[in-house]
Amino acid sequence: MKTISGVFRSRSNAERALAEMRSVGLPEEQITLLTPERIETGLQSVPTVAAEQPGMGKAIGAVLGGSAGLSGAALIMAIIPGVGPITAIGLLGSAILGAAGAGIGAAAGGKLENSMTEGLPEDELFVYEDALRRGRSVVIAIGEDEAAANRFRELLKAEGAEEVDAAREQWWIGLRDAEKEHYTTLGKNFGNDEKFYRLGFESALHARTRCKEYDQVMGEMTAQIEDLERQYPGVDLAEPFTRGYERGRDYYQDLCSKSRAA
Repeated sequence: MKTISGVFRSRSNAERALAEMRSVGLPEEQITLLTPERIETGLQSVPTVAAEQPGMGKAIGAVLGGSAGLSGAALIMAIIPGVGPITAIGLLGSAILGAAGAGIGAAAGGKLENSMTEGLPEDELFVYEDALRRGRSVVIAIGEDEAAANRFRELLKAEGAEEVDAAREQWWIGLRDAEKEHYTTLGKNFGNDEKFYRLGFESALHARTRCKEYDQVMGEMTAQIEDLERQYPGVDLAEPFTRGYERGRDYYQDLCSKSRAA
C-alpha cells in the first residue's frame, strides 16, 4: 500500500481531485477529503467520557449523506484537538480521524467499517492538522502499488496540490525562529543541533505518543535516540532530540488548551 496526499489552498480544487479519483475507480475506503469547518446549528453533540485522554476534545456527531455534489460519499464530522471541527468526506476519514485522536459521530445507515488502516501516515498527521488550521483542505489516498501511487500523485498535482513534504517544511519554517531563540537561550548551538532537535519535536507529535504522560513514552523515545545514534555514530544527539521532544509536547498541549478554550 502506498499513501499519497495533497494539500490544497482551494477547497473546490480538492473536491475536484477527490471526484477525479472516484471516477477512475479508487474505492471509497481508500480515499478521503479533510476540510476545516464552522460548527453549524442542528448537529448533535456527542458528550465526552470520563476515560477520554487529555486533549481529545468533544466530537460533533452526524453523518450526512452526500456533500458538495459528491453523491454517495460518507461525510463525517469531528473535532481534532488544536484544529477544531472538520469534515471528512470518504470512509478512509474514519481511520484518519481515529488515528488523530478525534471523536467521530455514529454513521447513519450503518456502521462505518474500514480495513484500510495499513499505510496511514501517522507520522504526518500533524502536517495535515497544521494545513487544516491554516484553512487548507487535504486529500489523502491509498494506492495498491507504486504505479497507482504515481498516477494519483500526478492527478493531485494537476489539480494544484502541494505535496506533504512542502507543507511539512512550511510548518517548520513557521516555528523555527521561536525554537531557535528558545534553544539558544539555553546556551546551545541551534545551527549544529537543529536536525535532531526537529526530529525530537516531530516525534512528540506522532499519533502514537502525543497526549500520553512523559513516563509512558520514555521507552519509545529512548529507542528512537538509540536508533539515531546507530545511524550517526559519534554524534551527540540525545540532548537536542530530548529537548526538541519536550518542546513538541508543550506545543501540542498548547494547541489543545487553545482548542478547549475556543
